[in-house]
Amino acid sequence: MKLVFFTTVVAGIMAAFFKIVHPVAIATPNPMITIGVDFQQLNSQIRERTIDPDSAKVKFKEIIKELRQINLNYKDSLCVADSIRFIFPIKNYTANSIGGKGMGYFPRHYNMFDHGLQVSHPAQDIFVRDLNSDNIDDNTGQPADVLAMRPGVVIGVETNWRPESDYRGGNFVWIYDPCMDGLFYYAHNSQVQVQVGQKINLGQKIGEVGRTGMNAAKLRSQTHLHLMYLQLMPDGLPQPRNPYKWLQEAKTIR
Repeated sequence: MKLVFFTTVVAGIMAAFFKIVHPVAIATPNPMITIGVDFQQLNSQIRERTIDPDSAKVKFKEIIKELRQINLNYKDSLCVADSIRFIFPIKNYTANSIGGKGMGYFPRHYNMFDHGLQVSHPAQDIFVRDLNSDNIDDNTGQPADVLAMRPGVVIGVETNWRPESDYRGGNFVWIYDPCMDGLFYYAHNSQVQVQVGQKINLGQKIGEVGRTGMNAAKLRSQTHLHLMYLQLMPDGLPQPRNPYKWLQEAKTIR
């Protein structure tokens, strides 16, 4: 009886000791995931018009402030050797595939925070050879890879667009480039192959060119990638900037 009691006491002491010495590890949330959730939520609120433009601006500035702060170390390590080089965002394609030779860029009246304003087009559309609109490159017989034009970190994705949806961007990817302090937006993808919080290398595959999005899905629309760049101002608000020159300078990966 004494032996049983002694064994029980010793076991209890040992268990308490290991709880102190070896505490249970508590997973620390990835702050980029938190930012991504906030960014996605704000995007949805703007798109569904459940937040007014002024409130959306305030929330966006808060998100960008935190985004910049979290990525300071990443920026220091990435930008030391970075010379602001560009990769053309579709594998095997060049600037000759840009719609209207770049004249389709129309930033006037763009307001990221008011989804009711849809009169601008602050982006370049890059078309692939897909005569029968099946998301397959006619030259290769394979989907056309969407490549990261710049390195950065993913802050937003959409992967579940459905034909009945009236959302214009379809399946998209938002990537924050800490060196340029701006956002790259790649839209209408048939599929997305990255996730929020993931660090992306220059030229890395992030998806495949597709026909997702309310207008892009229509037969009258040619299969293309919708590429937009938003320069972040010191106060955190976005300003569209034409990426056409960068596309002309970009290296093609084959």
